[in-house]
Formats: sequence, C-alpha cells, structure tokens
Amino acid sequence: MTDDTHADRRERTAARLRAVDADGLVCFPSRNLQYLTGFEEEPSERHFLLAVPTAGDGGGHDSGDGAARSDGTAPALLVPDLYETQVREETSVADVRTWADGDDPVAAARDLLADRGLREGRLLVDDTMWATFTQDLRAAAPDATWGLASEALADLRVRKDDAELTALREAAAAADATVRDLRELGADAVGMTERDLAAWIADRLAAHGGTGVSFETVVGSGPNGAKPHHGHGDREIRAGEPVVLDFGTRVGGYPSDQTRTLAFDGDPPAEYERVHEAVREAQAAAVDAVAPGVAAASVDRAAREVIESVGYGDAFVHRTGHGVGLDVHEEPYIVAGNDRELEPGMVFSVEPGVYLDGRFGCRIEDLVVVTADGCERLNDTDRGWR
Repeated sequence: MTDDTHADRRERTAARLRAVDADGLVCFPSRNLQYLTGFEEEPSERHFLLAVPTAGDGGGHDSGDGAARSDGTAPALLVPDLYETQVREETSVADVRTWADGDDPVAAARDLLADRGLREGRLLVDDTMWATFTQDLRAAAPDATWGLASEALADLRVRKDDAELTALREAAAAADATVRDLRELGADAVGMTERDLAAWIADRLAAHGGTGVSFETVVGSGPNGAKPHHGHGDREIRAGEPVVLDFGTRVGGYPSDQTRTLAFDGDPPAEYERVHEAVREAQAAAVDAVAPGVAAASVDRAAREVIESVGYGDAFVHRTGHGVGLDVHEEPYIVAGNDRELEPGMVFSVEPGVYLDGRFGCRIEDLVVVTADGCERLNDTDRGWR
C-alpha cells in the first residue's frame, strides 16, 4: 500500500472524529495504528503513540505527501528513539517525536497532546490499549474525557478499499491452495497427530505465499472437532473420522480464514454425512442471502433455518460469521440481533457448524465480500468431506 493510502485514511479519520463529537484519537501499536500508518509493531512497555486531531473548520490534516500543517492539526507520532529511523522510513507521518530511555514518557505524551490541543475535550483511545498507557494518558490530559477509537474507525475499516481487497484475495488464494494440498495428502494424514498436521498446514501456507498463520490453526479430529476452538493437540488422526480444519495466513498484513471438514482414507459415520450436507446447504443459503441493504442478522437466520430444519439447531452454538480485515475478528458480526445493513466492500466469514459433543464436529467456512448486487466468494475450493 502506498503512503498516499495511509495519508488518506488519516484525513478521513480526522473528518470522522468531528462527526462523532471527538477532538482527537490516540493509538498505540495495534491494528488501528497499522491501518493509519502502515507501521506494524507489537505493544511493549515503551510508549509508542499516534495522535490524530480532529479536522477543524479549515480542514486541517496531512497533506497528500504527509507534510505537517503549521496550525498543529496534523497527526504526530511519539516513539522511543530506537524506532526513529525505522518509523521515518516506513510511514508518511511527517511529525515524529522521540523520547529516550531515562526520559519521562508521560511528560513527552503531555507535550504531544498539548501541541495538538488535546489536553482537554473528548479523546478516543485504542479499544485494546493497555491500561498502563490509558492511565498515563489520563495523567497527561487530566481535563479530557474519554471514548474508544472504534467509534471513529469501525465505520472506516469495515468497508475495504481496493488495496485491502487485493491482499485479502491473495491470502484467500493461499488458503485455497492449501486445501487442495490437504485433499492430495489423503491417507498420508492418517497417523499424524493434530499438531503435526497443523505444522504441515503452516508450511504449505508459506509455500503458497503466505506469511505465518493468521490465528492458531484448528485441527480437530474426531471428538475434538466438537469443540469449535479446539486448536490442536497430540491426538492421532484416524481413518474415516471427520477432521475440522480451520486455518489462514497473511498477505500484506491481511488474513485468510477458511474451514473445511475432511475425512481422510475412509468413510465417516452415516450421521456425519447427513450433518455435513446440512452444514453445506446452510452455508450456501447464507451466502445466497448476502447483498447490499440486507441486515447481518438475516444472513445468520438463513443459515440457522437450514440447520434447525434437520434437527440440529441446538448444536449450532456460534454466530454465522465475523468481519475480517487487519483483525481476524472485526465488524460486521453476522449474528442474531445485528440489524446493521450490509454495504459493498464489507468482508466477512460465513461459517455455520454443527457440534455433537464427544462424537464429531462439522464446519464449512469461506470469506465473502459484499458487491454492488450480491457477494463474491474469496474462497472457492470443494466443500465436500472426501
């Protein structure tokens, strides 16, 4: 993604802050900071903050090349000095301030907020910001009131731009290719432990262009598949038993998230075949329901009605889907009671499942993007169990 992409996002954020009656936003290392600057970093004990003031009546913001305005309305970064060169090279934020180990970072944060007129008024902070930093910000701006960054950023991040969709498609392609590899693995999977197969999946995702795994890979064999977020353990995979396989990787920082439930080298129990067909039909019904203007809850209902009709409603124990972007779980949530209307550019999972405790589970998951007249599946591999 280009510097212009992130500068434009900061401009739109500044304008959005005004719309939600906020005077500024403060991020720390998070997906929000990555979204606004392109800089990816894990939180640590050191203060690393991005301040974005609201756009004033004069429209103060970054210029397209990241240059700061003289009126102090441009975003600014406060970073440990050991990050300075890296941050200047990897972001278009023009105002980068540093503090050294041994300095008082709270004083540095106070100066940053003061320069941007953010020591009072209503400030939004990252939803995931560590308590130690929120407390320090309160000390730096004792007269401010506080809210969450999602008030401003959720509506911006929920609709993916072209660069984001390109990365999501590429990550989905790596997951699709790995599903094809799993089918070719066939009988060779029998006798592998869940842990071994999870490592094999990670290797194949990397071979297909992915970076790491986007979450802990789920390999739920036999009764472990009845635990929706089992992860993986030391149980050996047996011939003919259903294995829930939920995995993804990242491309350009954006994740894939796909589930197939397969039986390796043999036929599963007859009831499993009935369950799998119900889940497959439920997923198809939910995908068919996706269109602009449709409530998220309606997509959930479309999947749930199919599974309820064959008597497994009580075994479908989670929502039908969740938004996917820089975070693997974000808005929109495809769940009962969510009346938010779908819009073009929204990306989310469609993943109904049935879980029979002590026996087996079944889940089928694809990512979709809402289009002008329906949706596009980002995953399109075979959804059968064989």
